[in-house]
Amino acid sequence: MAREVLYRKIANTIEGQIASETLKIGDKLPSIRTVQKIYEVSLNTVKQAFLELESKSLIESRPKSGYYVSRSFSRRLAVPSVSTPKLSEKAYQPEDLISRVFDTLSDSSITKFSLGVADNSMVPIAKLNKSMLKVLRSMSDSGTAYEPVQGSVNLRRNISKWSFVWGGQLVEDDIVTTSGALNSIFNCLLAVTQPGDCIAIESPIYFGILQMIQSLGLKIIELPTNPITGIEIEALKKVLPKIKVCLLVSNFNNPLGSCMPDEHKKEVVRMLAARHIPLIEDDLYGDLYFGTSRPAPCKLYDEEGLVMWCGSFSKTLAPGYRVGWVAPGKFKDKIIRQKMLQTISNPPLQAEAIADFLEHGRYDHHLRTLRSKLYSNCLQYQRAVEDYFPECTKISKPQGGFVLWLELDQGIDTAALYETAIKHKISFAPGRMFTQHNQFNNCMRLNFGLKWDKQLDFDLKKLGQIVKNSL
Repeated sequence: MAREVLYRKIANTIEGQIASETLKIGDKLPSIRTVQKIYEVSLNTVKQAFLELESKSLIESRPKSGYYVSRSFSRRLAVPSVSTPKLSEKAYQPEDLISRVFDTLSDSSITKFSLGVADNSMVPIAKLNKSMLKVLRSMSDSGTAYEPVQGSVNLRRNISKWSFVWGGQLVEDDIVTTSGALNSIFNCLLAVTQPGDCIAIESPIYFGILQMIQSLGLKIIELPTNPITGIEIEALKKVLPKIKVCLLVSNFNNPLGSCMPDEHKKEVVRMLAARHIPLIEDDLYGDLYFGTSRPAPCKLYDEEGLVMWCGSFSKTLAPGYRVGWVAPGKFKDKIIRQKMLQTISNPPLQAEAIADFLEHGRYDHHLRTLRSKLYSNCLQYQRAVEDYFPECTKISKPQGGFVLWLELDQGIDTAALYETAIKHKISFAPGRMFTQHNQFNNCMRLNFGLKWDKQLDFDLKKLGQIVKNSL
C-alpha cells in the first residue's frame, strides 16, 4: 500500500476515534513508536499522519510528553437558525452600511475580520512571480496584444482539466474567461434576464451579488437557507412559477458556509430543467474544502446546458489578478458577444501566469497547504468564539471556505455594534449587509482567513467582550 494512503488511513482512524469520543478532549495518544508497531509502517509515515491531525487542530504536541487530543475539537455552541426571509417585505439595500465597512479597508491599524479574502501570507507570491516572469519572457508580444475574446486557450484548457477533480467532463471550448466571478455572474444575468424578471437566491447572500442584481432592475426572492445544507428545496419549489432564473452559491456559501448535499444539487437541477429555468452557479469556494474530496457543483448534473458554472482564482490564489471563468452551457455565444462589447479581452499576462501555475502542479500543492491552514484557523476561531462570546451565541460549522456566521442575542444590533468595534480598531461584516430585507440585524460575518497569532486571539477576545457589554 502506498505510503500516502497509509498515513491518511492512520490519520482517518484517529480522527474517527476523536469524533466518536472514543478519544476524548485531553486524552493522550499512543506514542509514534507504538503506532508504528501497530500498523507496521515507518516512523516517517506515522509522523506524517500526526502532522495531518495537527494541521486540523485535532491533536496538539506537548514538549517531552507526547500528543494529546486538542480542546479545539470540542464544540458547545449551536449552529445558526434556518433563515426565514419575508417574501412580501419591501426591499432595501443598506448601501451606507456597506460603504462604512469598506471605508476601513485601507487602514492597516484595523484588524479586518470584515474582509473576504485570505491573508497575504497564504498567497504563493514568489511562485506566482516566477510564473509571471516565465510567461513574460516566452510571449512573443510580452503580453501587450489582445487575447482571444473567449479567453486564453492555455487558461481555458487548464480550467477544463482541473474540472476533473469533481468529475467534470469540460473541454477548453466550454469555458469563457472573465474578470473574476462577479463579472461572470453579471454576464450570465445579462444573458438570461430582462429588467422586471424575478430571480431566486439564498438568504443571506454576498452583498455584491445583491447589489448587482438590483442594478439590473430584477426582482429578488430570498429563499430560506439552512446553515448546513443550503437552500430549502421545498421553498424553491413553491416559487418556480414566478422566477426567470435561479442563482446559488452551491459550495460553502458566503456568508453561511453552507454546502448543498449532492442529492439536493441533483433535485435543484432537475426541478429547474423541467421548467427550462437557467441556474447561475457561483462555485467560487469549491476548491477550499476541509473534507477528503472536493464537492461537486450542480454543473455535474446538468444535461440541458442550463447551468452556468462560475468561478475564479480570487479566493484561492490571487485576488488582484481578476481572473475568473464561466462554463455557460447553451448560453456561450451570448456571453462571448457580451464580453466583446464590454472588454474585448482580459489582460493576457495574468491569465497566462495562472495557466502556467496550474499546468505545472503548483496549484494542487498550494491548495493542500491553504486548506490545511484555513481548517486550522476555523477551529481556532470557533474555540475563541466559544471562550469569549456570550453562551447564547450561535456559530456556523462550515466545511470549507473562510467565513464564519455568528447569530447573537436578538437584542443586539450588529450595525450599532460595528461602530463600537471600530473605535477598538476591529471591523467585521454586520449581518444586515447580506440581505435586501430588515433581517439578520443580530448576526455578523467573520473572516477566518487572517493569519492566526496571539494578537488575533486577543482581538477576538476584545470583540467578544464588546458583544457581552452590549447585552
